[in-house]
Amino acid sequence: MKVPHLTRKLVLEARVTAPDGAGGFTETWAVQGTLWAEVVAGTGRDAPGEEITLASIPYRITVRGAAQGAASRPRPDQRLRDGGRLFRILAVTERDATGQFLVCFAREEDPA
Repeated sequence: MKVPHLTRKLVLEARVTAPDGAGGFTETWAVQGTLWAEVVAGTGRDAPGEEITLASIPYRITVRGAAQGAASRPRPDQRLRDGGRLFRILAVTERDATGQFLVCFAREEDPA
């Protein structure tokens, strides 16, 4: 297995919710840290929406390994930011038995 080239600096963000004072909640994102990563796009597919076709491209984002529960270990309820691009983390697993690297399976989302 080849060693990944961790050449992209990504910001790890976690969702934070707070009461909005009107019975609901507001959602913001808090920076958890910076990770160096290798980002590889997968094969795209088109999925029919109600009125438009939605394109979806999976990404495999490899980062350095971190222990379970460590703040630097990405989780599925977080996202990675690369400037204006956002990658929602769907799943995280060790790349191999040594746990030296983690693979985040992600989808790019609209920053709007």
